[in-house]
Amino acid sequence: MIYESRDVAATTVSRPRLLPWSNLEGNPCYLLTDDTGTGHLSRIADNVETVQLDMADDLLDHAADLLGDGKATAPQLRFLAARLTESLHDVHRIARSRGARLPVPHDEEGYGAAPEEDPGT
Repeated sequence: MIYESRDVAATTVSRPRLLPWSNLEGNPCYLLTDDTGTGHLSRIADNVETVQLDMADDLLDHAADLLGDGKATAPQLRFLAARLTESLHDVHRIARSRGARLPVPHDEEGYGAAPEEDPGT
């Protein structure tokens, strides 16, 4: 599912933004927006990402407590593993989305080229 910005002030379109949710079939959703990323749906996506990251942080604290408890049961640990897996999936999607929106450096010396060899070697 792709949402396109109808913002009249939008003059340039950047790469589609991977949104922090899926459609009903589990497929990724993308948003086409201007380069500023300040539209209504972009702000909603930013808020959802913030909630997901906060939940991941809380889950990590809970995991540390549960793993430190010698009386934790196998069902409790399986439940924790399932929630950690879901959270890691969310955080991974956020990282991919944010990484794709990083500006591409325009280096005239050839970004990503192999470094020159040291003349002393």
